[in-house]
Amino acid sequence: MNIYVGNLAYSVTDEDLRNSFSTYGEITAVNLIKDRETGQSKGFGFVEMSSNTEADAAIKGLNGTALKGRDLKVNQAKPKEDRPPRRSHY
Repeated sequence: MNIYVGNLAYSVTDEDLRNSFSTYGEITAVNLIKDRETGQSKGFGFVEMSSNTEADAAIKGLNGTALKGRDLKVNQAKPKEDRPPRRSHY
């Protein structure tokens, strides 16, 4: 199951997320979303867990808990919606 993790402090790393979620089960991927130009975290990411049962436990256990001074928003990720291509302003 793919899990959305929001309200992250900009200092949170992939390893921080992996450590927080690993107590609930096996993690197959961690993807911290970063700005393309600056490499700065955008304050959210995704954690993929192999078991839905473990993922549900992680969501219940971690939603609202603090990580590096910020209360996490943790829930099941929604499928990415198809959006029309962005238009350039140039």
